[in-house]
Amino acid sequence: MNDQIHSDGSGHEHGALGDAEFAEFMELAAQEGFDPEEVEGALDEAGHGPLPVLAVVGRPNVGKSTLVNRIIGRREAVVQDKPGVTRDRVSYEAEWAGRRFKVVDTGGWEQDVLGLDASVAAQAEYAIETADAVVFVVDSTVGATDTDEAVVKLLRRAGKPVVLCANKVDGQSGEADATALWSLGLGEPYPVSSLHGRGTGDMLDAVLAALPDAPAQKFGTALGGPRRIALIGRPNVGKSSLLNKIAGEDRVVVNEQAGTTRDPVDELIKLGGITWKFIDTAGIRRRVHLQEGADYYASLRTAAAVEKAEVAVVLIDSSESISVQDQRIITMAVEAGRALVVAFNKWDTLDEERRYYLEREIETELAQISWAPRVNVSALTGRHMEKLVPAIETAIEGWETRVPTGRLNAFLGEIVASHPHPIRGGKQPRILFGTQAGTKPPRFVLFASGFLEHGYRRFVERRLREEFGFEGTPIHISVRVREKRGRNK
Repeated sequence: MNDQIHSDGSGHEHGALGDAEFAEFMELAAQEGFDPEEVEGALDEAGHGPLPVLAVVGRPNVGKSTLVNRIIGRREAVVQDKPGVTRDRVSYEAEWAGRRFKVVDTGGWEQDVLGLDASVAAQAEYAIETADAVVFVVDSTVGATDTDEAVVKLLRRAGKPVVLCANKVDGQSGEADATALWSLGLGEPYPVSSLHGRGTGDMLDAVLAALPDAPAQKFGTALGGPRRIALIGRPNVGKSSLLNKIAGEDRVVVNEQAGTTRDPVDELIKLGGITWKFIDTAGIRRRVHLQEGADYYASLRTAAAVEKAEVAVVLIDSSESISVQDQRIITMAVEAGRALVVAFNKWDTLDEERRYYLEREIETELAQISWAPRVNVSALTGRHMEKLVPAIETAIEGWETRVPTGRLNAFLGEIVASHPHPIRGGKQPRILFGTQAGTKPPRFVLFASGFLEHGYRRFVERRLREEFGFEGTPIHISVRVREKRGRNK
């Protein structure tokens, strides 16, 4: 992926930095004692486009979450026998053999027997929507079941690359059980023990062969087709009503009962002379029997829409207190690196007292996204709908903004001079230089003489916003600390 870092005469391009800018930057890095390969590696890591997505699917109790924990190298995916277990996050970043990708865990809760088919179908359908490749996990000690066969049909229709994981092979005696899974017609079954780590390396090698590389970052160029807007929010905040009002017709079923939207619906809508693609994300495909399960799959659907979108419009019911669920949805969009607009619906129903308390809630509960454009709308009456598109355009502009390296380093020099890092343990770390390695969202790499505390990084981000804008977009800042000279690596 170094094609976005430098040009070596083999058709590679700089991407983020032009020839002269790159040469000047590398000379500065050498003067400060940084290893050139380390600098290029840092820029490479920060400058990629969206990471490829790997979905892990399979029926309940085959070890999906355990496998996800093994792949990401830490225990984050919830592993529990209790039905209805939900999680704040359903996707995680992972790395294998120097390549990074995103893992989506579609496991983590069980249904009763009546709901089993709906459960597995929802998982497989989610994988179909968003993944670049799929790991299909089968319990080798049980063998292929009718439910497994149903998932195979869904995956075949999807046309996505599939790696077959024969899980729970804890020793040589289980190899024959794994071999029997050739009958599924998905190619070679990889015998794995996700609990003990046996065989996961070979399986991940196959995953890398199936996944595309992370695309190179291209600055200032839009992806093909209409800009993609994910309309997200908790059930019954009025997402479908808002989409219908924007479209000027009833394109989506609206019902007082929460969660009536059955599929994410992609709608091409012309607003302000521009065609946008709006994605409605309210519900799940089939009725499930546990409310916790419904919430879990609604979060999967939301994650799917966010992965496909460029901008997330988070709809919040202004007549109710801002909830933990609202905050989780916002966090999902921010962590995915999408441009963000917050729309407060049902604004026409508020009295003065509720408006006062809502403003206080916004100050305290949503302080972490004070940079996001806010619009107060009514999906019922159409109030202030004309403000939605300018807010979206502002967020996209911030999302695609890039600061030239020279201007950024002049700015960083001013920060270091006027607000130096606090002294800790007799040492005062300094930001030596930096560059913006990517956009969509803006990603910065800072090179420092020592560890920068979280509070100081937040200060730098705040000053970046004050100086350069970045309205409506999260900012990612990574810091590389200079190794002590003469120290063995």
